[in-house]
Amino acid sequence: MAETETVFSSKIKYGGVFSFKDFYKFCYDWLAEETGLNMEESAYGEKISGDSKEIRIEWKGDKKLTDYFRFDIKVEFLILGLKNVEISQGGAKIKSNNGSIEVKVKGILVSDFQGKFDTSSFKKTLRGIYEKWIIPSRVTEFENKIAGDCDEFLGQAKSYLDLEGKR
Repeated sequence: MAETETVFSSKIKYGGVFSFKDFYKFCYDWLAEETGLNMEESAYGEKISGDSKEIRIEWKGDKKLTDYFRFDIKVEFLILGLKNVEISQGGAKIKSNNGSIEVKVKGILVSDFQGKFDTSSFKKTLRGIYEKWIIPSRVTEFENKIAGDCDEFLGQAKSYLDLEGKR
């Protein structure tokens, strides 16, 4: 069984005017292009009440770092009170959305994801020795990289929302 360790967990919240469609595309493209993660939408739920929507979206992604380590990410979006609005920008009317959004991110370091050290208790002991005494700096390096990528993604998402809302 692969060992997993959550090395990053955080969230951002935003309320105001933003284009949900553009934000969704921005987030997906940023994760796929900047980090090289293989992203997929694992869940999508939408509730409509009157003229507003509540949307829940879950993404999962992964990237092989080495033959032993893998980077997994979980991203959850919760959008509440999403309404279609028209805003004026430079004298032209533009269709956009208004609501609140919360984005949660978990960055996970998966070791022995192929299960090569799970065939016997002796190999499991070797895995512990390997990670604790032989490659601890490598483990720390990967943990820092994952935490950095996740933090950068949240920063980019927050900046996008802040810029979008000031138009």
